[in-house]
Amino acid sequence: MAVLSAQALNRATLHRQLLLDRSDRTPLEVVELLVGMQHQDSELAYVGLWNRIGGFRHDDLTTLFEQGRVVRGTLYRCTQHILSDRDYLWIRPLLQPMLTRMRRSFFGRRTAGADDDELAAEARRLLAGGTMTRPELGRALQKLWPDHEAVWLARAAQVAVPVLHPYPDGTWRRRGPTPFALADAHLGRAFDDRGSLAGLALRYLAAFGPASVMDMQAWTGLTRLGEVFESLRTELVTYRSPAGAELFDLPDRPLPDPATPAPVRFLAGFDNVTFGYADRSRIIADAYRPALVEQAGLTVDGWVRGVWRYRSDRLTVTLFERLADEQEAAVRAEGAELLGFLGGGELELARG
Repeated sequence: MAVLSAQALNRATLHRQLLLDRSDRTPLEVVELLVGMQHQDSELAYVGLWNRIGGFRHDDLTTLFEQGRVVRGTLYRCTQHILSDRDYLWIRPLLQPMLTRMRRSFFGRRTAGADDDELAAEARRLLAGGTMTRPELGRALQKLWPDHEAVWLARAAQVAVPVLHPYPDGTWRRRGPTPFALADAHLGRAFDDRGSLAGLALRYLAAFGPASVMDMQAWTGLTRLGEVFESLRTELVTYRSPAGAELFDLPDRPLPDPATPAPVRFLAGFDNVTFGYADRSRIIADAYRPALVEQAGLTVDGWVRGVWRYRSDRLTVTLFERLADEQEAAVRAEGAELLGFLGGGELELARG
């Protein structure tokens, strides 16, 4: 079993995630290739696609939201992601056990005494009448459970029942109450029960491989996926990570030359490439991982070497360590391009 060096694994990851060269794929093709993108805030997927697609414009994604071809809802790790509409219909049911477990652990104390099945049924009944905002749904649920806070009842409902947040929610810099709609009613289609965890694992490896069982579990929030990978073993190739973990991959995915140049990238917050693995040492040192909770990562030569934030027309870049002059120049050049996408302003470079 071949052992992949840290550099080889880094370049393979960036290649799969379309971060070595900007692609000419469409935004819908990229969202599907990546099996979804984190979109907790209404800028995240836009920046993520800008990093991956040459000439990407805001309207390219906004139009997909408007057409319903890309949808936003609570998915992997019980966080907000976007998926294509067709992927949502088979992937969302596979995630329900994880969502139920996380609802009980995250919201259990806040909604104690509200029966799971009754809460789900009441949320369905209320949303059958059409779209409601989160506050509206919470207040309506509170009529049955007056001892509970409305906001927690609504949050519990959005993981107990498949709901989407319809257009214009999730579009560039939109703010305001989050609308809720029953997913199947909104899409006008039933859920697809032909999807499988094996199928999801193959899609994950196409976008994130080579990767371990624990990596996919960290990305999805699902557990006990070892049996799934074992059932696929004869269809896959395996490697070892620098730490000795078994990594699975698709046999038709060649690995790039570890010496392939990697350009500067201002990653989106919670980007797939930094949150799609249990072992993130393929792209960021463990000591720097906490910095990505509140700020987005900046890669230089393929590795997260700093973080960035855009506020009040100012792009603030904080480096973890000093860079070579040519690397700092590349950061400034890419930062100027990002400022153009974000709406303009000034760049401030600092060292942490």
